[in-house]
Amino acid sequence: MAREYRVYVGTYTEAIQFGTGEIYQGQGEGIHLFHFSRDKAALTPLSVTGGVKNPSFLCLDPSRRYLYAVNELKSLEHGKGGMVSAFAVDPGSGELAFLNSKSTRGMDPCHVTTTRDGTHAMVANYMSGSVIVYPLEQDGRLGDESAFVQHSGSSIHLTRQTGPHAHASVFDAANQFVFVPDLGVDRVVAYRFDLPSGSLRPVDGVSLSMKPGAGPRHIAFSNDGRFAYVVNELDSTLTMCRYDAVSGILSPEQTLSTLPEGFDGESSCADIHLHPSGSFVYVSNRGHDSIALFRRDHDTGRLKPLGHQVTGGEIPRNFAIEPEGQVMLVANQASNHIVLFSIDPESGELTPTGRETRVGSPVCIQIVPL
Repeated sequence: MAREYRVYVGTYTEAIQFGTGEIYQGQGEGIHLFHFSRDKAALTPLSVTGGVKNPSFLCLDPSRRYLYAVNELKSLEHGKGGMVSAFAVDPGSGELAFLNSKSTRGMDPCHVTTTRDGTHAMVANYMSGSVIVYPLEQDGRLGDESAFVQHSGSSIHLTRQTGPHAHASVFDAANQFVFVPDLGVDRVVAYRFDLPSGSLRPVDGVSLSMKPGAGPRHIAFSNDGRFAYVVNELDSTLTMCRYDAVSGILSPEQTLSTLPEGFDGESSCADIHLHPSGSFVYVSNRGHDSIALFRRDHDTGRLKPLGHQVTGGEIPRNFAIEPEGQVMLVANQASNHIVLFSIDPESGELTPTGRETRVGSPVCIQIVPL
């Protein structure tokens, strides 16, 4: 099994106004590339792809030959809206070569993903609450959009839910359905995806309504595709759902807090990942500045809280687990560093390794085996 990896880190490079109204001045330089050795549990800086504005979220296509980054911006010279950029990955060095960019036709694109066959990319625009799909050319370039959908509606939070705020898009294993957690309208919006055309079609009665004020942000599926887990940003909860791959219906069965009992400070959820074994689920808390840990039952999908590990920094955003499940890398955005933890394979517990790497405004981590 691989013990050597490339690690790409997306950052905020300039000022951005979050949904909370806070204006944050990014400290990043672009897309950072590191070498990671699991045996040494250390990150070694290799290069930075500069000149990329707010590449806050990254993804690689299934072949790992191309990387896609959102440019999280409210406006560009051509008018309102952010961009998504495509890069070719050098197979030897891992360095990135810019291919092209496309408008996302929305403000603050915050998430990009590809279909599981690597033929299309999909972007969620947070501030304007829309999603857009692009076919991917054979050379990795973004083609002209094949679908665009504008969400509408609101919910009960007086400042965070006055309109739609699409936060992610995740395809199911068959590429038949794609799910978009919309923080602003308290729904996980479901679309049927047509692979040949790259079109989206809303499916009546399939979208999942969350508790008012929950603010769904991200969704992760179990490896067997039978269960999905929705992390809710605003009320700091995690909802376990049973998934019917034929109908696309998500049926919620359990909701748990991601915060310790008695905590009364301000905090919000950010990211969620399942351990490669499928036995544990992790969620990042911003404010409490911790990773919440849950044990997962493989048969029922249900969760049991196991506690929290402080992240050793402020505002943990995205985090990543190396493919063998022995190390976690956590991006502490406000304290400008990535902290490494070892993972106990039996208990799922996290232990600080004492190693950290300085990166300005780290937001997203992608690990690629060599």
